Amino acid sequence: MDGSSLLFLLPLLLASFSPATSLRTDTQLPSTQAEKLIRDLNLFPKLSINIVDRNISSVGRPKIVEKPFKFPNFVDSDGVSVEELGHHAGYYQIQHSHDAQMFYFFFESRNNEHDPVVIWLTGGPGCSSEIALFYENGPFKIGENLTLVWNEYGWDKASNLLYVDQPTGTGFSYSSDKRDICHDEQCVSDDLYDFLQAFFAEHPELVKNDFYITGESYAGHYIPAVAARVHQGNKAKEGIHINLKGFAIGNGLTDPAIQYKAYADYALEMGIIKESQYKRINLIVPVCEAAIKLCGTDGTISCMAAYLVCNGIFSSIISIAGNINYYDIRKECIGSLCYDFSDMETLLNKKSVREALGVGNIEFVSCSTSVYQALLMDWMRNLEAGIPELLEDGIKLLVYAGEYDLICNWLGNWRWVHAMEWKGKEQFNASSAVPFEVSGSEAGILKSYGPLSFLKVHDAGHMVPMDQPGAALEMLKRWTEGSLASDPGSLVSSI
Repeated sequence: MDGSSLLFLLPLLLASFSPATSLRTDTQLPSTQAEKLIRDLNLFPKLSINIVDRNISSVGRPKIVEKPFKFPNFVDSDGVSVEELGHHAGYYQIQHSHDAQMFYFFFESRNNEHDPVVIWLTGGPGCSSEIALFYENGPFKIGENLTLVWNEYGWDKASNLLYVDQPTGTGFSYSSDKRDICHDEQCVSDDLYDFLQAFFAEHPELVKNDFYITGESYAGHYIPAVAARVHQGNKAKEGIHINLKGFAIGNGLTDPAIQYKAYADYALEMGIIKESQYKRINLIVPVCEAAIKLCGTDGTISCMAAYLVCNGIFSSIISIAGNINYYDIRKECIGSLCYDFSDMETLLNKKSVREALGVGNIEFVSCSTSVYQALLMDWMRNLEAGIPELLEDGIKLLVYAGEYDLICNWLGNWRWVHAMEWKGKEQFNASSAVPFEVSGSEAGILKSYGPLSFLKVHDAGHMVPMDQPGAALEMLKRWTEGSLASDPGSLVSSI
């Protein structure tokens, strides 16, 4: 059965289930799903993507490469100069693009200039990394009246920290050419590799620092692809050698075949659905698996079929669960509002902030519906396939997941990590899980062997650094220092 056959059969497959099966037969259009994703976060971007007029005036189109800056509403920075603060914002033109301009924030470590360089990628696909900057692990928290205060658990306390608006068209990143919109991980990883080359050319003092790639959610696709691209560039001696030491995926989507099958199992285990509902939902799993197999790593129309049929599993669970917050099943969504990240949009649209950042008239697209739809053929591709080579070349991988997330749940992540074929598979699978202790308390369960670690984080949902900021910072410190898998009793931290 090819992809076109699956698309033809999809309505018949869904219609074959009676209403009593509790299976969703109203498969939502991707555009509707993308819109819902954004509204759930209380975000209202003016544009669906940042594609600008090629002839935009020099006043409106930023020309900066990078500039030090200070947020005008940062209340904790009195008496500190812009240079001492070590905060930077800028654009790099992506070398091999038509006209892509990628925006980023760079925060020097509050601890030591020799700390590793850590890049954070937010998923969506199509959501700006500023969500993480202001609500998860950035240097600031948004306080009253849109003031910014230090985040005591910001990851800049252990690293030189980069947030990039990507793929092109997301956040403040833009292009004048629609050909720069990415449709697959080859494009995403090539653009980010070019970005990193430009960044390290601008910051030669950081070239020898260890480098780590991190992120969450749909970045479970981006991160392995970018890690493989950097490793490839290093081996081929392309440009600047990037000192890649590891990559970390938080509550990510990486191996869809395994992870979609785990949805019903997780929902049953957590009491979201009943046994009878579980059995009915699982009827669609074999069709989903067949579609994903056809999609593989480079399919086209078959990947769209897989997206449509497999998301029926998730939407069926949600239709039963009602207004449950699928990012954190301990919580409920009020109407369409699961989280309120609207302060970020308001803050970044303030004239004084935009002037400080040097973004000119470029709109801030918090989450791009167009980027989401452009990556539909990429959604069901298996990004686990390139990871074994990285592990076997000594590059570390940390997969971590909050235990109360449904959408990229820990169980699906646990299963793909254990199913992955690599030289250390047998030893990793046979290793014991141990407590991950922070400040004298168990913050999670850790399993490690060689370069591979898996951490299930207690009392956290989809956004671990937001829900458990202290544990997340300690996780980053220990992982980058190489002490994550050591005796937890000797590593209890006084955060």
